Amino acid sequence: MVVETLKDDVKAVIERWKDKEGNLIMILHDIQDRYGYVPREAALEVSRQADMPLARIYEVLTFYNYFKLTPPGKFTISVCLGTACYLKGAPALIEEIRRLLQVDEGHTTKDGLFHLQIVRCLGCCGLAPVITVGHKVYSAVKRTDVMGIIAEHKTVEA
Repeated sequence: MVVETLKDDVKAVIERWKDKEGNLIMILHDIQDRYGYVPREAALEVSRQADMPLARIYEVLTFYNYFKLTPPGKFTISVCLGTACYLKGAPALIEEIRRLLQVDEGHTTKDGLFHLQIVRCLGCCGLAPVITVGHKVYSAVKRTDVMGIIAEHKTVEA
């Protein structure tokens, strides 16, 4: 990450949101959209350029679990734990993903390929249980399907 580019990126984002009340969340959203997470260097730069305490920035970053402080994996696996998915077996899917990938919720596999996140609803209740890998939706997933879904994305990577 080139420092001048990061400074310029942060400057452009701050400029875009400078006249909006409560702009910190939108600034951080923009930064995460660009980098996939909010790098510490970017948070420091927002603090400098917006004349805002770094503690305030991290207060927001750590309060909302949407924000990532470390680079996510190439593929984000989102497991829905909404009521329909929960009742139709999503907890077993989470267990299987954790077992196969040796990764906990909110973390990335050692090879940097997968990031596991739990979400409250993916809006596909009639297809429960649902997981997404990247932008691909998998419906009516069974525990026995998980290995194949992961293998499919490992094959894409290879």
